[in-house]
Amino acid sequence: MAVVASDLTGVDGLAQVQAILRGDLKAPIGETLAFDLIEVERGRVVFEGRPSRAVYNPIGSVHGGYAATLLDTACGCAVHSTLEVSEGFTTLELKVAYHRGLSDTSGPVRCEGTIASRGRRAAFAEARLVDAQGRLCASATSTLMIFQVERS
Repeated sequence: MAVVASDLTGVDGLAQVQAILRGDLKAPIGETLAFDLIEVERGRVVFEGRPSRAVYNPIGSVHGGYAATLLDTACGCAVHSTLEVSEGFTTLELKVAYHRGLSDTSGPVRCEGTIASRGRRAAFAEARLVDAQGRLCASATSTLMIFQVERS
């Protein structure tokens, strides 16, 4: 039985991200774009995706938004894994660099997100997306705001 986010109100960020890893908590974007969390530790996550023709753009390759979504998710979840029970976060800025195009034969792709630094109110994260051969396809840096959340 899947856990809903409201069941995790007394749990820190690492436990929440671990619930996603176990499959107890689902993020619909992962289902929509066919990617899964496969590794997690405090400050580091790895996602694996399978780009298909469903995410192609009109010029015949995987849309850049697919890579950007994976990169943003990896940066965000790396930060999420460090949150205290009373904290939330949001992405303020995401800078993406595209190094190599993706196609439906690129996968499975892996996206690793790590924290570069984290303070009380801001975090800086990085992510790298590689294809099945380990070639760098896209990278990103992100600035994320950390804030206090009222839990009821």
